[in-house]
Amino acid sequence: MPLELKQVTKRVGGALHIKETSLVLEPGHFNVLLGATGSGKTSLIKMMAGLDPIASGQVLMDGQDVTRLSTQKRNISLVHQFFINYPHMTVYDNIASPLKVAGMAKSEIQGRVEEAADILQLRPMLNRRPHELSGGQQQRTALARAIAKESKAVFLDEPLANLDYKLREELRDQLPELFAGRGAVVVYATSEPEEALLLGGRTALMEDGRVTQFGVTAETYRDPANVRAARVFSDPPINTAEIVKQGSRAVLGGDLSWELTGEAANLADGQYTVAIRPHHVLPVADAQCTVSLSGRVQVTELSGSESSAHFEMGAGSWVSLSAGVHPYEVGEIHEFHMDPKACYFFAPDGARVA
Repeated sequence: MPLELKQVTKRVGGALHIKETSLVLEPGHFNVLLGATGSGKTSLIKMMAGLDPIASGQVLMDGQDVTRLSTQKRNISLVHQFFINYPHMTVYDNIASPLKVAGMAKSEIQGRVEEAADILQLRPMLNRRPHELSGGQQQRTALARAIAKESKAVFLDEPLANLDYKLREELRDQLPELFAGRGAVVVYATSEPEEALLLGGRTALMEDGRVTQFGVTAETYRDPANVRAARVFSDPPINTAEIVKQGSRAVLGGDLSWELTGEAANLADGQYTVAIRPHHVLPVADAQCTVSLSGRVQVTELSGSESSAHFEMGAGSWVSLSAGVHPYEVGEIHEFHMDPKACYFFAPDGARVA
């Protein structure tokens, strides 16, 4: 059964911190909250978990209003980015702790703890204490506790943020499988667009205490409803610039223009914002990247098998992201090539128009 938010808000010092939000979060897949630090992800999770008061609106679980219920009465689990385990308890007792509080029989507790420990490869560590574990093992313990509890809702607040890269990759691959078929509503908060795409499911994009778009993750990425959503769901940041549509052409900065196709060609003449993701702006032309533009290189970065370059573009800065190693020199004028069919167009109020 779903977890539903109905017009919930939160105030901090009289100011509206979480704007009116309505969401229906279903079990069977990950529900991702994606946004930058300070966008309201953790606040929304705390409201759903009963840890933060709600100024107005309702939280429903299985159709029951739990807005005023304490956290303990909601049958939920919460895993933070910090390794929250009881230091004086063994791994076994940490996993078993909510089951003991619930008064469950010892035999059932043992069965659930051992099942969760096997899933998360913790059985050899069950008699150890948290200080004897690595960071990854400590976070696995917290996840095992959430699995063993068999909660109606599991909230994962950037649970991999403090792990090293390899552990983060391993656990991220495992998480959807860990919670598959358990019937729980799983809510996962992250600031990384790539993580949202890897987890799949459905994603709510958050900015300034507001959900700007919510839908199937892949569709939300491909089809941003507004410029704010496009900015949230892009890493490196999506490139944007103000353009003027004149006839069948887009004019950027007076000296760059290109022929428009598709929906963009049918827009009324006037001012718009164009946006394009960095991997559609390349340092070499190809069959798709046919619009040439140039700018002074400001910053370059090599990450694995990809090269990125920040360069001056009109009054702002754009980013190119491409496979391979490219010989950029900071301060030089470099030519780049844009795929015009990968451009999004937004009206002055931010709404997507093409």
